[in-house]
Amino acid sequence: MFIFNSSIGKKFVQAVSGAFLIIFLLLHGTINFFSVIDSFMGTYGSVQNDEALFSEGDGLFKLGCDFMSTPVIDIMVPILALGLLVHVLYGCFLTWQNLRARGGVKRYEVSSRAAADSWSARNMFVLGIIICGFVGFHLFHFWAKMQLPEMFGIGNFENNPYLLLNLTFKPWWMVALYLVWFCAIWFHLNHGFWSMLQTVGWNGSVWFKRIKVISVIVSTIIVLLFIATAINAFVQANFLAA
Repeated sequence: MFIFNSSIGKKFVQAVSGAFLIIFLLLHGTINFFSVIDSFMGTYGSVQNDEALFSEGDGLFKLGCDFMSTPVIDIMVPILALGLLVHVLYGCFLTWQNLRARGGVKRYEVSSRAAADSWSARNMFVLGIIICGFVGFHLFHFWAKMQLPEMFGIGNFENNPYLLLNLTFKPWWMVALYLVWFCAIWFHLNHGFWSMLQTVGWNGSVWFKRIKVISVIVSTIIVLLFIATAINAFVQANFLAA
């Protein structure tokens, strides 16, 4: 098959699954950043004492979490999980195949003008392992206490996302661990984004430098959204909580 026998086909699978995950990260990071906006608007921690979606008086972050609980998003959860699984497993398959074929540590069969000078390009597999480890860590802190009980009735449902933010990011060492995760995501995204664009044909001499700049911008925006959320929650939990 094309996707298994062609080097371009192999990278195309990674590009498509990676693009889907980038879109989700941008959406997820934006909703998380609503908690920072709430801090400036004086609505941080505003949650009505009900389980209805989009209650009047809820903070912006709570409304964003309500959106993530709508049926449309519930349908997207297994699709997202499948996309992540494909991206991880196919990435492992590519790494194993390339190591076997070349007997070295090169991660991709397709030659790239940036492969030699990109640290993240040479360490995508290691970065992927770090990211996957923290994904489980992150799911335990948030998804397992909000979406999981709501969707499957497993565990205790927490209706206050601000409380989860404060509990998670109150210890400084937890913030430090998450910052390590965010840095790994930045390096992984930075290479993955421009590699994805190259795969779909944006690899000419004119666009090559441009897509690398675009990759840095997109990766930085996404990661800064998450970093701002974590630091803001740390400040709220330790210095501003009533």
